[in-house]
Amino acid sequence: MKKWDRRRVLKGMLNGGVVTVALPLLDCLLNDSGTALASGAPMPTRFGTWGFGCGGTSKIFVPKKVGRNYDLPEEIASWAKVRDHINFFSNTTAILDSAPNKNHFSGWVVARCGIAPTGGVPSETIDTTIANRIGRTTRFRSLTATASADTTNTFSYANSATPNPAEWSPVKFYTRLFGPEFQDPNVSSFTPDPKVMVRKSVLSAVMDQTNTLMKSVGAADRARIDQYFTGLRQLENQFGQRLTKPEPIAACKAPGKIAADPAMGKDIDAVNARHRMMTELMVMAVACDQTRVFNMAYSAPFSALVKVGFPQPHHTCTHEDPTDPVLGYQVNASWFTRRSMEAWADFVQAFAKVREGDGTLLDNVLIYANTDVGYAKTHAVDGMPIFTAGRAGGRVKSGIHIDMKGASPTRIGYTALRLMGVDLPSWGTLSNETSEVMHEILV
Repeated sequence: MKKWDRRRVLKGMLNGGVVTVALPLLDCLLNDSGTALASGAPMPTRFGTWGFGCGGTSKIFVPKKVGRNYDLPEEIASWAKVRDHINFFSNTTAILDSAPNKNHFSGWVVARCGIAPTGGVPSETIDTTIANRIGRTTRFRSLTATASADTTNTFSYANSATPNPAEWSPVKFYTRLFGPEFQDPNVSSFTPDPKVMVRKSVLSAVMDQTNTLMKSVGAADRARIDQYFTGLRQLENQFGQRLTKPEPIAACKAPGKIAADPAMGKDIDAVNARHRMMTELMVMAVACDQTRVFNMAYSAPFSALVKVGFPQPHHTCTHEDPTDPVLGYQVNASWFTRRSMEAWADFVQAFAKVREGDGTLLDNVLIYANTDVGYAKTHAVDGMPIFTAGRAGGRVKSGIHIDMKGASPTRIGYTALRLMGVDLPSWGTLSNETSEVMHEILV
């Protein structure tokens, strides 16, 4: 294997590399009504996720009315401005079969992977599966961020061993998205970056030699090399996008530069400030077609968010806060849930405010939101809520409450996968496996 040493490969990569170009979203090339691209192809549909910890209290969280125009109990009263954009799926159950209930873990893993975990995260998460389908031609295959100032707070995994780390700093996120390497599609000038051209040439030459290398190694190494080159192909697509002037995108308006990060603390005010800033950046990254898959974590499982002047963080509060004898629920724990739902409403509203074509950015997005438990005090994995927001390019109805009556959340996830063009005959394992989509929300 000495013929494949690093020096030889680098030399080959720098000789005669071919630059290819991947086209960005041609948002300006719409038909006369603004409903599709000039070619007749539909507007691209994007997928996102949003996660929060510690669930809610069903009696003041779950609407009493099913169907449209559902009521808004106390903990989701903040949804008034966005209710008609949100589908509420109540009473899902993360079916464990013979797996243990891993507190604040099993619930979200079933919702995101379709598998009841016996150890760690058992597979890639739903966003990664979708990113591998629709995220290959954008600058970023996917973007992951958190409001909690903790890079480990992520509900997104590339595979069972690799979490997708969440960006926690608005300043760093801004620089990554809209710093010197950002190509504004709405300016007239464009100069390809020579460093990107060299990198592109390097990768092209390496991948030209893949077949020869694959023939000279064993099966295990072939699998590792294939995974490695899959990542390089994504880099090639990203570099290709950066080597051609993007067409104008009316909805793309780079936000103002962020001068400083919010305070590092986990108090709600700091977290909400960070969430608002990260949301603005995420929304515009999607509108500018820098990515078509995105993830936002408001708080982690075992939510450690704090209320100024209150001695217990959120997770501890769910176990130790007494139930009010008159109201019949944990008042302080409910306070945290209400703040989470206000943030979710703000996230949805941010996408709804951006005009795109003859509608809004939210019309061409599907956002899948979940938590880790049904009722945090007992670590229950039944009664778990799932939300979706957006209309997925007009293929999804919104503003509907559906009582899942104990079914696994995988039916909702499987619907999202199929809507995003992932052609799987089923999703999930054992009792969580499903091949049935949510016909109730499909147009």
